[in-house]
Amino acid sequence: MFFGLLKRRRRRKLRGQPVPPAWRSTLTRNLPIFRRLPPQDQVELLRHVQVFLAEKQFEGCGGLELTDEIRLTIAAQACLLLLHRETDYYPQLSTILVYPSTYIAPGERHLEGPIWEEGGQSLLGHTARRLGVIVLAWDAAKRGATNPSDGQNVVLHEFAHQLDFEDYSTDGAPALATRAEYLAWARVMSSEFRALRAAEEAGTPTVLDTYGATNPAEFFAVATEAFFERPRALRARHPELYAELGSFFRQDPARHFAEPATVD
Repeated sequence: MFFGLLKRRRRRKLRGQPVPPAWRSTLTRNLPIFRRLPPQDQVELLRHVQVFLAEKQFEGCGGLELTDEIRLTIAAQACLLLLHRETDYYPQLSTILVYPSTYIAPGERHLEGPIWEEGGQSLLGHTARRLGVIVLAWDAAKRGATNPSDGQNVVLHEFAHQLDFEDYSTDGAPALATRAEYLAWARVMSSEFRALRAAEEAGTPTVLDTYGATNPAEFFAVATEAFFERPRALRARHPELYAELGSFFRQDPARHFAEPATVD
């Protein structure tokens, strides 16, 4: 309890510090979503970023030289998921590794049946529950930030996984407050996950990236991308899913976005 009190005091002090003027310039340039937020949400986001940057370690990999622009652009996208909620700032995450571009992750890749292929896999981002690390490709992170209506955002995707990990599981459900909330979440997400799998099999166009049909954890991450990047389209085509995500994130991004509500 004592250490928790100290942590809260430290975070309150960090949130109360003046925000460097250059931060607003960088986010206005790199993150159109920031420009669309109400003024009070912009202030809250910047305060969260102050805590995030103080508590998380960034490391440049593959020859990348870290800059304030890189740290700030990634941190602001991560903190977008924390607005309006009590947060412990991704407690299972300690480090963000940033490569300049696509990187090779060692391991095995399942092909079919008992067949596995050894060797590296090209990735734009990944994380794992026991890893304590998020790995990102900077060019993909910046591209996702600057194009806020394509439904593709590797930072939102990987940090949604971190929210999923907060209840010490990887099941596509973040930590919720009550049993009723878990039941509502399970009902909506299960139905929408099955619908996405059916759409993928039929080749039907969908607001959601069909990568979300891989498993419930990927579905939550993909749905989070769509919620923040294509909110009007998601609300029009998947109103229950939009409402469930809105209840969890305590945000209504469709109010501030002008992207078309139709599926291309």
